[in-house]
Formats: sequence, C-alpha cells, structure tokens
Amino acid sequence: MRAVCLTALRAGYRHIDTAHAYNDEAGVGRAVKHFMAESGTPREQIWITSKLWPTEYGEGTTMKAIDEMLERLQLDYIDLLYVHQPVGDFVGAWHDMEKAVAMGKVRALGISNFDASDEVFERIMTESRVNPAVLQIECHPYAQRLAIREKVKPYGIHITCWFPLGGDMSNGALLKDPTIMQIAEAHGKTPAQVILRWHMQEGFSAIPGASNPDYIEENIAISDFELTDGEMAQMRGLNKEERFFNMSLEEKERAYLGKMQIPTQR
Repeated sequence: MRAVCLTALRAGYRHIDTAHAYNDEAGVGRAVKHFMAESGTPREQIWITSKLWPTEYGEGTTMKAIDEMLERLQLDYIDLLYVHQPVGDFVGAWHDMEKAVAMGKVRALGISNFDASDEVFERIMTESRVNPAVLQIECHPYAQRLAIREKVKPYGIHITCWFPLGGDMSNGALLKDPTIMQIAEAHGKTPAQVILRWHMQEGFSAIPGASNPDYIEENIAISDFELTDGEMAQMRGLNKEERFFNMSLEEKERAYLGKMQIPTQR
C-alpha cells in the first residue's frame, strides 16, 4: 500500500481514503510521511480519511481506537473520521469521536453506509452534537441515490461515492455501457474518465480504488474536459437505482459484530 499511495500522491492526488478494516493505514501513513519529506508538501494540503470498525465502537473503546489509528497513520490528526457501518454502539462511538474533534485529534466527522435504513440515519442525527459533514455510500450512474441525496440535503451533508465506477462486483458493466462509451469517444477519453467527470459535475466526491499505476494516472486526468448539459442528461438517464453491493442491515449485524476481526497491521 505504501508504494500505491506514494504513486497516487506523486500523480497529484491529495485525498486518501483508508480504514482500519482495509488493513492499509500503516502503509498510507508511511507513504504520506515519505511524500511530505521529498516534496515539501505541507500536511494541510493532504486530506486523510479513515473509518472505525464496529468492534471499536463504544465510549472509551472508540477513543482508544482513535489513538491507535493515529499511531498507525503516524499523524497528529485525521481530517475526516467515519463510523464505517451502522451496526453496534455507533452512538457511543460518535460521542467519543466528538470528544476527539474537541481535542484536535480529528477535524470532521462522517457516516459511512448510513443509507441502510431511515432508523439508523435518524438516530445518528438525533444523538449527535457535531453533525456529520459527509455521508459515504455506494453511488454511480446506475445507482444515483436520488432519495438519500434529497434526505441529507437539508443538513448540508456532502456525498462521497464508493464504487464510483461500479466496483469489482459490477464486472465492468458501467465501463461497457454504450451511452458512456459513446460520450467517452466524443471526448477522446475513457469510460472511467467520463464516469468520474460525471461525479465531479454532480457535486460528489468519488473514491475510485486503484493499484495499477496506469489506472491511477487515468483516473485523475479528468480536469481537461467537461460534459455538456446534454451529456449530463444522458448520464442521469442511466439511473435505475441498481446497486452492486446489496448486503442487508441484518446481514451486516451478523457479519460485522462478531465474526469479522481486523488483523494487526504492520
């Protein structure tokens, strides 16, 4: 992960999305430290997000987990910290996260996958003193998540999209979509670049996962063209609210609260 992250930073990326569950925070931290030393880039210009796993939720437990996360990342603060899944004692976790903000260990708080039900979303909004700044959810042209976008709009919550290109579970469906391919050809771009450009013009943040250096370079090369109003309408017309990851909240509770343990990071 250190090499991949370093490649991305050198290519111009300044937002790194990690999580305890990804088992890559230590590598991200080493890459950031190396890049700042070699480039002179100040820490304030690099945005680091991470996520707490449900087994780390609960007042007292979560604060300890945040301190351990900072050690793995070799950072003094985390720019944005999420509760990764809406199961377990996420309210207790949130209270510790709010304390971490007051202590300067975390700058902003977010919720990940809290589109799972109205109940979990309403509970975090009711129980929080520091409102979530960001909601991270699966979102892409086939699942544009119109209802949840409207739901969070009154709170000023920003949307960050995971699986912005569909993810491995899609088997490349979005990249082979005839409409997207046609738009890509018109701009001399790849389908992935067109999709990511759509995300940007919709006002989202997108976090495409890539380890191949060619894809890392490709994904960031989207600032030299713009989709027309007509092309944006075509892209919006692809929506069928078809997600590729469809685990229910009940399945997450069974899987994430006991069975899934996070390995020790090196």
